[in-house]
Amino acid sequence: QVHLVESGGGLVQPGGSLRLSCAASGSRFSIYAMGWYRQAPGKQRELVAIISSGGSTNYADSVKGRFTISRDNAKNTAYLQMNSLKPEDTAVYYCNAYYGDVYWGQGTQVTVSS
Repeated sequence: QVHLVESGGGLVQPGGSLRLSCAASGSRFSIYAMGWYRQAPGKQRELVAIISSGGSTNYADSVKGRFTISRDNAKNTAYLQMNSLKPEDTAVYYCNAYYGDVYWGQGTQVTVSS
């Protein structure tokens, strides 16, 4: 069982930056692939970025070059650095952990608006 808690969301102006954190409970964090997803109002949840247990990353085309996913296994935490934010990035952002089973956090709101 893995418990995930996201933090770092908020209101930011277009062009600004935010860093989301996903803190995980448990002692086997390093074996999990970690992902960030987002869901905007009226839309389906979509993949933003993933990082494997070995550190390989993959991004949605819409965020490539602007967002960076990373992980610190010593801190049981995954991060999503978001730069050059756009209004269309507004959504609830969720992290998940995958190793056979899938675990989700409760989400954190990101609003990009002037």
